[in-house]
Amino acid sequence: MNSELKMETQQILGILLSICSLSFSQECRQQLVEDVDFPGSDIRFLFSPDVNHCQQLCTQHPDCLFFTFLRADWTRDDSNFRCYLKTSSSGEADVQNPLKGVTSGFSLKPCNPEPKPCLPQLYHGLDFPGADYKTFFTEDAEECRRACTQDPACQFFTFLNEVFTPEIYRYKCHLKFSWAVVTLPIVERKAALVSGFSNKVGTFQEGKPACQGKLFPSTDIPGNDVLVLAAASAGHCQNLCSAHSVCTSFSFASDDFKCYLKVNGDGMSLKAKNGITSGLPARFCWPDNSWVNVAHEGVDFPGSDMRFELMDDAATCQRTCNEDPHCQFYTYVKADFSDSVFRRRCYLKRAITMPAPAKVTKLTNLVSGFQLRNCL
Repeated sequence: MNSELKMETQQILGILLSICSLSFSQECRQQLVEDVDFPGSDIRFLFSPDVNHCQQLCTQHPDCLFFTFLRADWTRDDSNFRCYLKTSSSGEADVQNPLKGVTSGFSLKPCNPEPKPCLPQLYHGLDFPGADYKTFFTEDAEECRRACTQDPACQFFTFLNEVFTPEIYRYKCHLKFSWAVVTLPIVERKAALVSGFSNKVGTFQEGKPACQGKLFPSTDIPGNDVLVLAAASAGHCQNLCSAHSVCTSFSFASDDFKCYLKVNGDGMSLKAKNGITSGLPARFCWPDNSWVNVAHEGVDFPGSDMRFELMDDAATCQRTCNEDPHCQFYTYVKADFSDSVFRRRCYLKRAITMPAPAKVTKLTNLVSGFQLRNCL
């Protein structure tokens, strides 16, 4: 067998294995299994207040097929509320062991889930520590949740009730932030690749006036950085600033795809600088979302793959991402890519954008919960 034929055979086998694995995971399985562990195959763990939230995290993670959640009654160690996201080459939880204090289940990807899940539960005696950006006093937890729901930056909250100690903190409402828009772990230059976004990931401010969003080309806003993220363009960077709880301006460096989110004090200094585009957030209008339609030639968005399909061009890849309810961004490998194995592959990708506390802990006399914008 010559080398070209051997390589072609390996490609076909790889595609067939991928199809077989995918077919195992396409059955909609909503049931939860109490006191059963799906050991091993861990991708990562995140924190969840309950198993339903954990299942939604698994659904939004690009690789997760099933999960195990350590409930509040888990007693072996202090790992309560950990949500272990898992996968396997077979697409199945091949090992299932009895274990008290855990609940396991499957991704809802095959079930046509809501892209923005409604999370109406209030969690008495659970704290979502950290991620605070605003605090004030409210009558009760419901009023705190209403405040969170009406603030676009707020994703979840913790309210300290009327018997909390120390008493000076009673009735205090903590609004908290997590990313509800697409963030990319890495953006890098790579020949013969094309990357871009689904048209679903723009910012849509229903009932608000349209606006272009203020950009300052060839201009830097030096200093006052609060966070540095990867971004594909100045428009994407502006989208990140607009979604962040405290960002008041930004600068985007096109040479290394860095987005500098800033918090300015009483003034803002503008300085001419090539290769930098700066701007202001667009929070109170329907911004120009044209940045989501741009196909970035010679750019890779590595990782976060849901799957790949073979296609003839980048435009078809982008259209497929637009039509797939789960896809948020993509990378297409052109026919002249250096490694023939990867040519014409369209990688469909996504990230977790649902509210996700950095930690969940037990603490008496408080209530935590999520914004209800996704329930309207």
